[in-house]
Amino acid sequence: MASNAFAGLLNSGADRHSLLDDAQGIVAGSMLAVLGVTLLSGAGLLAGGTAGLAFLAHYATGFSFGLCFFVVNLPFYYLAFRRLGLAFTIKTFAAIALTSVLSEFVSGFISMAHVDPIAGALFGGLVIGAGMLALFRHRASLGGIGILALYIQDRFGWGAGFVQLGFDGIILALSFFVASPFIIACSVLGAIVLNLTIAINHRKDRYIAM
Repeated sequence: MASNAFAGLLNSGADRHSLLDDAQGIVAGSMLAVLGVTLLSGAGLLAGGTAGLAFLAHYATGFSFGLCFFVVNLPFYYLAFRRLGLAFTIKTFAAIALTSVLSEFVSGFISMAHVDPIAGALFGGLVIGAGMLALFRHRASLGGIGILALYIQDRFGWGAGFVQLGFDGIILALSFFVASPFIIACSVLGAIVLNLTIAINHRKDRYIAM
């Protein structure tokens, strides 16, 4: 019986992920997302999606990014459950919780004395995009707009990256209340890099494992 349960953890195929595959993907995606957020934060930049809303709340209130990120995502779990299923919701909750926790402690392990805003946008956007790709390919997300973008892609066939880019534009427009035009321009660059990374690399007809 124990051997069968262990075999189930490793039962991966061309068209499905094993539980171990999913766990690795969620941990890796969350770690990459935290590293990307650290790059953006070190450059004083903002982001799109619920991460962007969390940055706005963080800069406006002084509460930690991890706490803001976790709270901002709470209303989206219902949509995830209703439209994308229980497994997606559980994996997304795990990714958000892990990202929030890691965000609280990563500054104790990684210190960035100076990050150029343009470099931060390019590298931060790319790293977060790679993290979100890992999560998307294991049927998880970083919540919020990512959930909505995946739902719209599944329902209407619109590319998740392009959908998220539209929402990101709205969120970044609100950033004029807390940041300079140059910082906002660099933040927009980071959002473009992030979402193009997703749009180009995440297509259902190219990747079918669940």
